[in-house]
Amino acid sequence: MYNQPMLRDDALKGKTIVVTGGGTGLGKAMGTYFLKLGANLVITSRKADVLQKTADELEKETGGKVLAVTCDVRDYEQVENVLAETLKTFGRVDSLLNNAAGNFISPTERLSANAFSTVIDIVLKGSVNCTLAFGKHWIKEKQAASILNIVTTYAFTGSAFVVPSACAKGGVLAMTRSLAVEWGKYGIRTNAIAPGPFPTKGAWERLLPGDLAEKFDFKNRVPLKRVGEHQELANLAAFLVSDFSGYINGEVISIDGGEWLQGAGQFNGLEAIPGEMWDAFEQMTRSAKGS
Repeated sequence: MYNQPMLRDDALKGKTIVVTGGGTGLGKAMGTYFLKLGANLVITSRKADVLQKTADELEKETGGKVLAVTCDVRDYEQVENVLAETLKTFGRVDSLLNNAAGNFISPTERLSANAFSTVIDIVLKGSVNCTLAFGKHWIKEKQAASILNIVTTYAFTGSAFVVPSACAKGGVLAMTRSLAVEWGKYGIRTNAIAPGPFPTKGAWERLLPGDLAEKFDFKNRVPLKRVGEHQELANLAAFLVSDFSGYINGEVISIDGGEWLQGAGQFNGLEAIPGEMWDAFEQMTRSAKGS
């Protein structure tokens, strides 16, 4: 049952939802379900070709309307353009899903300052940029709305070997809880989802290239002994942007099969990897990027 749709077919009818990082992976999965529930969808990413291909595919699959807008969330002007294009096409926007992310798995001392900043800028600054642009619009228009941030379970535990991501996601979580209080009076709800392992082909191949994904099997870290199904995450996201969750504000909901309780910090187990293997891992990562 956990890969079945949860809400009634018209649960998001008439709503317009913007999903950053919506061209692939989990963003695409959540966006697909929003469309099936009757929403208009706006997807953004930096890759125009991937974005338009996804938009065409989703429109064909669902019969819904998808607007693809190229955007680097690190650039506030580009974010403002997403808002403008959304309003031009659909007339309003009801929800923002901050999903765009970047990550490196590496011993922190091996990272350059620039690599660290790249993750911070995409994950934290990007979420801030989108939240500010859309929030200011809603407050000006006196419109109730919702913001949903995708964080991670190590946002509240911390985790070795993904320190830039942990710092950035921790910041997004703090923003979620802070704005839930500050912007609640405007009718703007702010919540977060902290997913555990939900494998996506592209992201996991970049993070764990070669046979490392098989060796570092996340199922063994989850009490339920399985990884998440994309529909499970989509069900939760759809509920949180729907009117059914109208009294939920400032919450972070973990959906990880109990993983973080079993061992806080998703990547702490990588302590077992010796220095020589990190060298080989780094070469494989570079090779994967070049392919």
